[in-house]
Amino acid sequence: MSAAAPPPALPVTFRPTRTRAVLMTVGVAVLVVLTVVALLLERLGPGERASFIITGLLFFGVLTLLSRPKVVAEEDGVTVVNLTTKRRLDWAEVLRVNLRPGDPWVYLDLADGTSLPAMGIQPGIAKARAISDARALRALAEQHGTGRAMD
Repeated sequence: MSAAAPPPALPVTFRPTRTRAVLMTVGVAVLVVLTVVALLLERLGPGERASFIITGLLFFGVLTLLSRPKVVAEEDGVTVVNLTTKRRLDWAEVLRVNLRPGDPWVYLDLADGTSLPAMGIQPGIAKARAISDARALRALAEQHGTGRAMD
């Protein structure tokens, strides 16, 4: 990687904003369409109408869950929020920040010998942004803990 930029000011939140915007837009659009269809189709009974609306709500809920991931860096550590889990780490626990070609998101190598996916930084729609965010998180880990450079 190229020369390291200075780390960003804390606190900072990393999240795939474009992906989140697409997911939430599609979720709202599907919910609205299913609700309108349920209300406009005259031949539907109350149960059928409710099933259309509930299906839209479930779809919206799943897309909201998929838009949840983020990484929040603060003075005393980093919080990784993935789809269904949230984990708080001290900076000293983060040994390495990895985003290799082909990785779906950043991985944090931890002091306990495990690796933690940080889905809040993912190259899906905005690859350049993900690389920039990974570099910034790496710089923060190096500055605040025992972090080492990523590949």
